Amino acid sequence: MSKTVTIAVDVMGGDAGPEVTIRATLHFLKNTRDVRVILVGDEAQIKPQLGMQSAGLDDRLEILPSKQTVDMDEAPVHALRNKKESSMWMAVELVKNERAQACLSAGNTGALLAIAYYLLRTLPGIERPALITELPGSSGSVHMLDLGAIMDCKAENLLQFAVMGSVLVTAIKGIVSPRIGLLNVGREEIKGNYLVKEADTKLRESSLNYIGYVEADRIYYGDCDVLVADGFSGNISLKTSEGVAAFIVQHIRAGFEKNILTRILGLCAKPVMNDVKKSVDSRCYNGATLIGLQGVVVKSHGNADELAFEHALHVAYAEARTNVPQMIDIKLGQMLNGDS
Repeated sequence: MSKTVTIAVDVMGGDAGPEVTIRATLHFLKNTRDVRVILVGDEAQIKPQLGMQSAGLDDRLEILPSKQTVDMDEAPVHALRNKKESSMWMAVELVKNERAQACLSAGNTGALLAIAYYLLRTLPGIERPALITELPGSSGSVHMLDLGAIMDCKAENLLQFAVMGSVLVTAIKGIVSPRIGLLNVGREEIKGNYLVKEADTKLRESSLNYIGYVEADRIYYGDCDVLVADGFSGNISLKTSEGVAAFIVQHIRAGFEKNILTRILGLCAKPVMNDVKKSVDSRCYNGATLIGLQGVVVKSHGNADELAFEHALHVAYAEARTNVPQMIDIKLGQMLNGDS
């Protein structure tokens, strides 16, 4: 029998707050047996959301009341200094104190990064944590990092990102030797800035399965299993992709609604369009991990609905169940000792 995983959920984070986070959590619990959840937040707002929906789940649910909430536009430094009784701080602290194996928040990204970094610290050999998430691909999927945790990177950071991403994909996807790509403006060796070229040299000298440069237009074509970038480039690439996907879906829908003929054509094409929409639906890939910390911390989109937040819960569960931080620690030790 598998060991029960405990996840701490900051139910106050995100645009919708407890209404979405709790409903998603209850649905997740009903479909995932070997897991417990600690709901961290304002008890007066949590209990009405539970109601009859939590029937039969009482032994796997716990409420940890909090007195404060981190605002979505709050400065990370202010949250770090003044919000030690917030739902976000307390959720991360549960991981630090080993009462939970993972925590999830849809709250302020900067504040979550600052609090998690302060409370959990990074693994030995990791300078700074990175944000990693899974993206759809034409053949499988790709995990991309960093998505905005570190804007100004060093080549050594990119090498560390590659190690962390490789370990995570092995743990979650079962790929023994994940293909590592480095985001660049071209595939030729002469292309790229100093950072990318220096990182390319370090990656070629490592024991990782490094395949070289990957251009942004190839992100979704399955050229690699892990795509490494600095936080500035990674964040822009991700948000541009999400914007383009939403733009295309919106304009196709508008095109089918122009007149009676296009509406009939739309009905005929609906099954195909549903498949296309599902394949680019960011909700099905929600949940970015602050990887490199001494514990599992997952960030959900702030505007996540129930489907999206539940997917982020599955991300936290999978990484806690396979103990990704420990696996990264072992891999780094092997590399430092010259082992493959």
